[in-house]
Amino acid sequence: MKTLDHWIDGKAVAGTSGAYGPVTDPATGAQTTRVALASAEEVDAAVAAARAAYATWGTSSLAARTSVLFRYRELLVAHREEIARLITAEHGKVHSDALGEVARGLEIVELACGITTQLKGELSTQVSNRVDVAAIRQPLGVVAGITPFNFPAMVPMWMFPLAIACGNTFVLKPSEKDPSAANLLASLAAEAGLPAGVLNVVHGDRAAVDRLLEHPDVAAVSFVGSTPVARHIHATASANGKRVQALGGAKNHMLVLPDADLDAAADAAVSAAYGSAGERCMAVSAVVAVGAAGDALVEKIRERAEKIRIGPGDDPASEMGPLITKAHRDKVASYVRGAAEQGCEVVLDGTGHTVDGYENGHWIGLSLLDKVPTGSDAYRDEIFGPVLCVLRAATYEDGVALINASPYGNGTAIFTRDGGAARRFQLEAEAGMVGINVPIPVPVGYHSFGGWKDSLFGDHHIYGNDGVHFYTRGKVVTTRWPDPADAPAGVDLGFPRNH
Repeated sequence: MKTLDHWIDGKAVAGTSGAYGPVTDPATGAQTTRVALASAEEVDAAVAAARAAYATWGTSSLAARTSVLFRYRELLVAHREEIARLITAEHGKVHSDALGEVARGLEIVELACGITTQLKGELSTQVSNRVDVAAIRQPLGVVAGITPFNFPAMVPMWMFPLAIACGNTFVLKPSEKDPSAANLLASLAAEAGLPAGVLNVVHGDRAAVDRLLEHPDVAAVSFVGSTPVARHIHATASANGKRVQALGGAKNHMLVLPDADLDAAADAAVSAAYGSAGERCMAVSAVVAVGAAGDALVEKIRERAEKIRIGPGDDPASEMGPLITKAHRDKVASYVRGAAEQGCEVVLDGTGHTVDGYENGHWIGLSLLDKVPTGSDAYRDEIFGPVLCVLRAATYEDGVALINASPYGNGTAIFTRDGGAARRFQLEAEAGMVGINVPIPVPVGYHSFGGWKDSLFGDHHIYGNDGVHFYTRGKVVTTRWPDPADAPAGVDLGFPRNH
């Protein structure tokens, strides 16, 4: 069995805590790897390496940083198949989906390659007599990222490329459920010429996370995960004086108006709800059908869902893979099994699904629930699995009110041919990301990703301009170079005025 170690100060470092966690192949249920779980002392060693590296990396030239990042991008492109295979082997998503994850992560590396324009600052001359004012942005120091299992390559790449491009050093704590991609990302960065200590990876559980949250040398923490954990991350790290961006859970709604192309809406609903087995924070988990759209839309979704092929992620014929763990599979299934008694109409029940030859895998089929009450568990909770809830609304206004009543505000979408309704929706929907005839409105890398309400804790979204601002702090420099011919100004205790 493979043992996965930490990556500290530019090299693999064996765990010393004696604690290990299991990593399984979701398609077979078999353990393939044991991952070292860091003690507080091992986290301290990673932070110490990052702090030591910051002394030189933080003052390195932009040209030096971007040259490393350009080489890193080329290595990622060359190794994208290998990264994708690791994702499939440990997460379970199909290979094409894993390749898409790598591609979206590469967008942020490319954004980081252009960091020179993001950090060029501002200058105002002659704001007063011979006085100039410059605004600059400087790195924070050591920053940390805590990332989820559902995107083991993409979400880390949402964080550390921008952070190190801005001059910070980084400690990454990936999910212990599928950790191998993180080590490969770090080793490729070292191959690209990133100095030792600039990017470190420590594996672990809550003990490692809590040490990062309280460590006095960690200046900022980025997190993506569930809302309860995001709330804990934000409260704990903030109490320890750190800057925090903590992206939480979601219950993303898709509003379908009667004038919409129902075939296109059904295609979008199935793709967005069941892609990656629903293990996406931007998955559509609730469709709100308005007026006469409901019955026809549900039937079209059912027809498509029944045809989805479920199988191992490394099988090119598979469209959906297994869930990450058996425990998660069982939890997802419980929402479907208890749905009818809570007032839902079970159109498709995917529980009990198996795949021939892979009977011990973490399998579940596609489930579709119709006429879902807002008080049911299936609607209230973030299920994070292939379960799609359909709710009914009489009017556009009722649908928007239903969406806005949700405590989550990550993403939402509308399907309609009515430009006026679409324009209203983009302004009235209480969510950080809105799609108009686009079911998964994940922004491109040069815009920022983030939600509202219980989907985000902290002031900054991730990547884009918000990411650059999160990983830097502003400084304003006011300069006066007096002319040698000037007479002495003398003492003046009045408040300085520009003139």
